[in-house]
Amino acid sequence: MAERVPFILEARDLTVVLGGVRALDGLTVTLEPGLRTVVLGPNGAGKSVLLRTLHGLIAPTSGTVSWHRPARQAMVFQRPVMLRRSAIANIRYALAVNGIAEPERTRLASAALSRVGLGDIAYRPARVLSGGEQQRLALARAWALKPEILFLDEPTASLDPGATAEIERVIASIAAEGTRIVMTTHNLGQARRLADEIVYIHAGRAVERTAADQFFDQPASNEAALFLKGELPWK
Repeated sequence: MAERVPFILEARDLTVVLGGVRALDGLTVTLEPGLRTVVLGPNGAGKSVLLRTLHGLIAPTSGTVSWHRPARQAMVFQRPVMLRRSAIANIRYALAVNGIAEPERTRLASAALSRVGLGDIAYRPARVLSGGEQQRLALARAWALKPEILFLDEPTASLDPGATAEIERVIASIAAEGTRIVMTTHNLGQARRLADEIVYIHAGRAVERTAADQFFDQPASNEAALFLKGELPWK
């Protein structure tokens, strides 16, 4: 069997106007398999809009988002939506929507819960779980779909340090299995721990893209340097 061609996701001259505000302004970026990318920038720079547009939830006002071949993708939000059913049923539902039949559906759901450390609460109602547990469930739900690229929009915002560490462990495990991670975060320490590369955006434009160590040690742009010094507002 021929090896499958790696996906390439390309955004070119991407502009998104929402409510009369130019959230993205001619942004161009290309994403290929293999790296963990963290998108940083000041509050209002367009980080979340970029992820939602790449994932297909927001239509560009102009410019293009194109895949060189279709790729399995998933997205986890800062406040994930939990269905009114058990933890495992939340995952089974996502698998059913994607055409997975029983008994494979239950097997995959159980395995995903175990991977994120929630196997012992599989039948607990999802909506009574703690914030950290709900976020791990959301990651398990995405992981069960075996995405080639996973978008994460501030996945640990408002979580305590213990819950944050658990989420970071799960993200690292998903990446180790070959899923391309693209995420936003307001936590610079987290960006240092998880990122292979940083895409820094400012006023809707990709100002800088570089290896994470180089970005934090010697940012190339004045905007990024001010941001790291805390002289630009950031979320």
